[in-house]
Amino acid sequence: MSNITRGITWVGFIQRLVFALLLVLLTYNPSGYSFIDWVAQDGDGPLVYKAVSGIVLLIGWVIYLRATKNSLGPIGMVLAALLFSCLVWLLIEWGIFDPNNLTTLTWIVELVLAGILAIGMSWSHVRRRLTGQVDTDEIDS
Repeated sequence: MSNITRGITWVGFIQRLVFALLLVLLTYNPSGYSFIDWVAQDGDGPLVYKAVSGIVLLIGWVIYLRATKNSLGPIGMVLAALLFSCLVWLLIEWGIFDPNNLTTLTWIVELVLAGILAIGMSWSHVRRRLTGQVDTDEIDS
């Protein structure tokens, strides 16, 4: 049986999660080493490097957001965000992190965003495996 007919594996999901995390963290993170921080600095190398990097990041965002929107739909995206939000709330209740620490909260939000994007990239495979339904993109002629 080919990998296409079997659906997603844990390795496939982890790969999607790693790429989503890279996309989110390369765009912005509170460490000061991100695209947003780099662009905000004046005179740090030729502008063309920033332009090419920005376009590559934008392509990644379009791919992930479009796949997530097509796979989960608006309701699924809201449900995923609610689930992750409640998990974060649970961690706060357990005292695992302080919600008043803005840096920690930013890292958590970025992890949640990467998780939602990874689920969005994987959900079509999961749905096909569970229900036999296949998602396709409609192309206008």
